[in-house]
Amino acid sequence: MKLATPVIMMATLAGLLFLTSLIQGPMGFGLPQDASARDLILWEIRVPRAVLGFLVGGALGLSGAVLQGYLRNPLAEPGLLGITGGAAFGAVVAIHTGLAARLAFALPVGGLLGAALATLTIFLLAGSQLGPLTVILAGVAVSAMTGALTALALNLADNPFAVTEMLYWLLGSLTDRSVLHVALAAPVIAIGCFLLMATGRALDALTLGEDAAVNLGTNLKQLRLQAIIGSAFAVGAATSVAGAIGFIGLVIPHLLRPLVGYQPSALLAPSFFGGAALVLAADVVLRLISPAGDIRLGVVTSLIGAPFFLWLVVKTRRELAPS
Repeated sequence: MKLATPVIMMATLAGLLFLTSLIQGPMGFGLPQDASARDLILWEIRVPRAVLGFLVGGALGLSGAVLQGYLRNPLAEPGLLGITGGAAFGAVVAIHTGLAARLAFALPVGGLLGAALATLTIFLLAGSQLGPLTVILAGVAVSAMTGALTALALNLADNPFAVTEMLYWLLGSLTDRSVLHVALAAPVIAIGCFLLMATGRALDALTLGEDAAVNLGTNLKQLRLQAIIGSAFAVGAATSVAGAIGFIGLVIPHLLRPLVGYQPSALLAPSFFGGAALVLAADVVLRLISPAGDIRLGVVTSLIGAPFFLWLVVKTRRELAPS
């Protein structure tokens, strides 16, 4: 019962914020009195935005919890593997080539292809063993490469409107997302989250060390594949429709870990709902302070996450310092 409490708390909070997102608009809370206008605004604008906020936040939070457990690195988060950068590069290419302007689904599909390419590159660089250290090094390399290629695409773009669209997309947002984005992203995120949730027991065993985990019957190769491929599906799909939204996967597991007794398997479900709650809360606050959408969601999450990251680095340094 004690371990179920954080799940109930986070699920309730995410549900309340989901409902809040549905009733909030540019002019405040509420829905139009006219039935046709109400249905149009609710089902075509607010529901897709709220659903994507829930799914994107959940994917990022869950992926962060799994990667921190698998890599045994408290500073690990989805962007570490380069999957976020790969999805961002794929979407930027779709904008740069003009496909996004001609085909409504080209942008999210480009992001998914970019995430898939980044994941394949990680497997090729890390080799067959896929140990935690080689995965981290491969992820850093892929992240650096995709960042450089994205900057090159921005530099070579000769259309100022395309450059503006790329920059706004890279900042991350749930604005102007439609049912099409939900239809493209939701199944892929669901597959990724299913793979990530299935790692719980193996992550618990891994806390005892790799040798002990193997003796307990844990298949480390299967765990690594599930962690990486699950993150690629969940985070790649999330980034492909919402842009780069950082720090959710870093912040949420750290905030919730003390509530579950530092048990990796018990952290997974709360991290999903906690990530969903944080993204939805940031989006609600964003619409209150910037109804016109001048401030992007990724900027808000970075303003929340960057100070937390700095505090975490200082805290970790103090814990590792000799007494």
